[in-house]
Amino acid sequence: MSPAEPPSVTARYALGVLHATGGPGAWEPPGERLEFGQMRAVWDAVLGAGDAGPHTGLLVGDRLRPEDLHILGHLVLTSACLADAARAAERYHPLVSQMGTVALHRDGGASGTGSTGGTGRLLYRPTAAAAAMRPQQVEAVVSCMVRAGRWIAGEDWAPLAVSFAHPLKGPAEPYTRVLGCPVTFGAPENAVTVAAADLDRRRPLHDPALHALHRSYADRLLEQLRASPTVSSRVRHWLDRAELGETGPEGPARELNLSVRTLRRALHAEGTSWRALLDAARHTRARRLLETTALPLDRIAPLVGLSGATALVRAFTRWEGVPPGAYRSRRTTSRT
Repeated sequence: MSPAEPPSVTARYALGVLHATGGPGAWEPPGERLEFGQMRAVWDAVLGAGDAGPHTGLLVGDRLRPEDLHILGHLVLTSACLADAARAAERYHPLVSQMGTVALHRDGGASGTGSTGGTGRLLYRPTAAAAAMRPQQVEAVVSCMVRAGRWIAGEDWAPLAVSFAHPLKGPAEPYTRVLGCPVTFGAPENAVTVAAADLDRRRPLHDPALHALHRSYADRLLEQLRASPTVSSRVRHWLDRAELGETGPEGPARELNLSVRTLRRALHAEGTSWRALLDAARHTRARRLLETTALPLDRIAPLVGLSGATALVRAFTRWEGVPPGAYRSRRTTSRT
């Protein structure tokens, strides 16, 4: 028996997926939140239906309603601008789903009200292993990001571009039609790229008191959710402070009072693996060192558990789509 709960999804989101596909209206969720495997079963049922096609995830995300995102939907609706909504998604997405993370990255230009240059990228990174999540699940999340942007900016609004890390399946036309912008596949990240001017444009009507009320409630829910951390989140925390060179699953297993076999089984049940978590920890630490230090690549490599500069360049290019030197230059330029 795992000492922590597996990652979960709010039942409201599962109901929203079924509603968006005309699924069974009488379906009763087993509780307020569904475990990873239960949510995957919902998607399996949706995609196994006779009328399901390669664009089902895209269409689901476009049809989701604010109430399908629980309190996060209300936070988005009461945000002062798209950037505020993106920051709310960054913090409160676990209330909707713990199967991925959302992050807003700003590239160039100013980052405050009235900025006209640069762009922002809203990234979605699944925390589950790639084989554990169907591409349609990822497409539903990214498509919903665009739909949520239109709740604020208006039905005619569209991002600059959208990218998916998985390959294209089916015709490309529905993606450009629904998302309203160029769409690429096989990219380094699942991302929605938005002009900085769109991100920072203030809404003429905004109720900050109501937004603060929703935020206070969301903070209480987030605290409750974090009170029972998952095995994978506890392993991530262990990796954050571990030396990544010779580390293995024995370390976190010992700290969690588990056998290595039980640890691996628990991670598998949560849709991830020791190898995936270690790779993510190396990615995070490499980015942090490139952004905050001037260490050469051959010094950074052993700090992230890689054999040398060549291995770091190869791994970092896989993670970010650019070599570490270019990444560091870009981050340095954006801060000046």
